[in-house]
Amino acid sequence: MMNYELLMMNIKSKQSKTLVFSLFFFLFSFFLNAQVKSSIDSTSIKIGEQITFKVEVETDTTNLVVFPEGQLFSPLEVIESYPIDTLKKTDKYSLVKKYGLTQFDSGKYTIPKQKIIIADKTFFTDSLQVEVFNVAVDTTKQGLYDIKPIIEVEKSSSDWWKTALIVLLIIAVIAALLYWFIWRKKPLTEAEQIALLPPYDRAKLALKKLDESHYLEHENLKDYYSDLTFIIRKYLDEKVYDRALESTTDELIDRLKILKQGNQVDLSNDDIKNLESILKRADLVKFAKSAPDVELAKLDRNTIDVEIDHVKEALPEPTEEEKLLDQQYREEQERKKKRRKIWLTAGIALFLLAATYVGFSLKYGFGYVKDTILGHDSKELLEGDWVNSEYGFPAVTISTPKVLKRVELPVPDELKANMQMTSFMYGTLLDEFSVLVNTTVLNQAPEGGIDVEQSIEGSFKALEAQGAKDIVTLKEKFTTPNGAEGIKTHGTLKADRLKTGNYEDLKYVMLFFASENVVQQIAITYPVDDVYADQTVERILNSIELKKGQE
Repeated sequence: MMNYELLMMNIKSKQSKTLVFSLFFFLFSFFLNAQVKSSIDSTSIKIGEQITFKVEVETDTTNLVVFPEGQLFSPLEVIESYPIDTLKKTDKYSLVKKYGLTQFDSGKYTIPKQKIIIADKTFFTDSLQVEVFNVAVDTTKQGLYDIKPIIEVEKSSSDWWKTALIVLLIIAVIAALLYWFIWRKKPLTEAEQIALLPPYDRAKLALKKLDESHYLEHENLKDYYSDLTFIIRKYLDEKVYDRALESTTDELIDRLKILKQGNQVDLSNDDIKNLESILKRADLVKFAKSAPDVELAKLDRNTIDVEIDHVKEALPEPTEEEKLLDQQYREEQERKKKRRKIWLTAGIALFLLAATYVGFSLKYGFGYVKDTILGHDSKELLEGDWVNSEYGFPAVTISTPKVLKRVELPVPDELKANMQMTSFMYGTLLDEFSVLVNTTVLNQAPEGGIDVEQSIEGSFKALEAQGAKDIVTLKEKFTTPNGAEGIKTHGTLKADRLKTGNYEDLKYVMLFFASENVVQQIAITYPVDDVYADQTVERILNSIELKKGQE
């Protein structure tokens, strides 16, 4: 360290600076390499056991670290990738990433070097050796038992209840939000509570609030008189003259005199003179910047208080008809309010339904969402619980949306002695969707081998005998995923499925496999222009396997 400091202190030239920086970057690179460590918890396991591969990285908090993901540990298999553990140490992060690995064959294996990216630099872990041992089994202690008979297996329960629970939860959340924001009786604000008071009580309360103001303390007479006259004008507007707020002082006083002369308001001449005096004084304060004495302002306030009482006394008592009309008005307002809530709730619900439909449609397609909501037979088959099983002997392994049940197909009497035929089917050959697996074993192989073309021709005759017509045929070779070769015939036909005289277009696929004295046939019929049926048939065809020893 002393030598390094001395070197830095004695830098005198460009060449020495370059040397120092080269040394610095070399040491920095060495430090970064030392940040990556790898280890395993065991170097030997039994077949199928798990070992834990651990990578430790220590780096600055600003650096991005990328760990390996996927099957990059071959010949070992990754069975679990654990979340990254993070520990902060001052200005650095200590990151620990673990992987669960295993191997199902015995032998010695090497875990390859794994690439770790820190910032823009790449590092590699050490390769590690693992030995996998066989599991010793003492066959002398294993009990031997007769083969158990075939038993019915209950269909595994689906997760429909989870979907139903999620839907119910979403509906409950939406209902709770609608109740909280629309239907719930919300506590009234102070302004709403005041608005519900009768005009007389509101006027009296407004006078009390005026007393609590500080207008007179600050000699703010303009605002004081504005509020004072608004109180009396508002009360008169609601109870006497509905244009009192917008009328001038002269117009309002003239109107009060007319109402008095018409015996509609029993106000005295003194009451009208008092109101006229206060309103005109307020006009002078507001527009002529007059400044009356504060005590006069207080006297005017008390006068308005008295005049409000006199106006109330001067008003005639409402008749029963007026009370009824007022009650009907309030009830109508409540009905309108309730109707608004109903329309608002319906609108929100429709919007949410439409938004959900459009959202899922943009992601999955409009046709798929429509078929999910309204239901679609082919879609339900495609997305149901598929069954993978072997049928007949020699066995045909096939995956189908429904279990194929054994059926007895008619065999001419003259052929029964020379052959054995086993058939398994879902639906019928002329149903909208059907699957047939048929295996025929001849007691004696014919000379020259089995004529597949003759078997194909016989199948078409059987279809025609059941009412099929206009059969269009295409033929090609077909190879199963495990290498068994056969003949594939496919095309379209017309069938009167419902026996009503109306023929429907159907697609069909037939596969034929022949070897010595065995013919194996798979036949599928399905709707035309049905994307779900096409996917179902493709999945079935990709699942077919014939054991080579039995072909």
